[in-house]
Amino acid sequence: MTLPSIHRVTTLALRYEPRPWAFAQARRAEISAHFAEKQRETPAIWNGRVLLARDPVLDAAHLSARYFDADFASFLAWRDWGFPDKDVFNGFGMGALRASDGAFVLGEMGKHTANAGRIYFPAGTPEPDDIRDGAVDLAGSIVREMEEETGLKPSDYRIDPDWYCVRSGAAIALMRLLVADCPGEELRQRIEANLAAQTRPELAAIHLVRERSELSAAMPRYVTAFIEHQLGR
Repeated sequence: MTLPSIHRVTTLALRYEPRPWAFAQARRAEISAHFAEKQRETPAIWNGRVLLARDPVLDAAHLSARYFDADFASFLAWRDWGFPDKDVFNGFGMGALRASDGAFVLGEMGKHTANAGRIYFPAGTPEPDDIRDGAVDLAGSIVREMEEETGLKPSDYRIDPDWYCVRSGAAIALMRLLVADCPGEELRQRIEANLAAQTRPELAAIHLVRERSELSAAMPRYVTAFIEHQLGR
């Protein structure tokens, strides 16, 4: 297995250039059947639009890529079938939330989600609403996902200006450190209180990681690689 690569970048150029997805067109009937099966297992998922990417170029401290929109059913099939279109990648923003005492704060996805049981930082595949003036706004996506999943607002943390580009297979996680103004246990309690007030929260539990022994197989490899990188600094 190829280990994730981690690069610190300062600027992103993520253009939205809509185009047909040959994979989705050629396998439409299979994709529809696959999604119907997934909906029977997880009725809450729905077939909205997401943004996927191609043609990544990492040049020194700059990353560029071109994004197009696709239906979630096609994305899910592509993911579940082992990423058959190798020219496409899932390039998403992720807010690496860290408490004032150094603890990383991660959420466990609820049973009604497409990633049930997985543990990672608040994040989501970008959506058409994340497009601003022809570019994909991952900085805005991170802030939106953080508030939707945890209730935390930008006033609750300090945003590191740089990005960590973590590539693992067909995923490129563009991470930004978000440093909160309170310790881990207090932060967990605040988020849990917010979750308790929601009818159907995305997160089922909050996990704190202060050392490598607290990493879990339920965490994607790009998440554990990033945390290991940070803990080793």
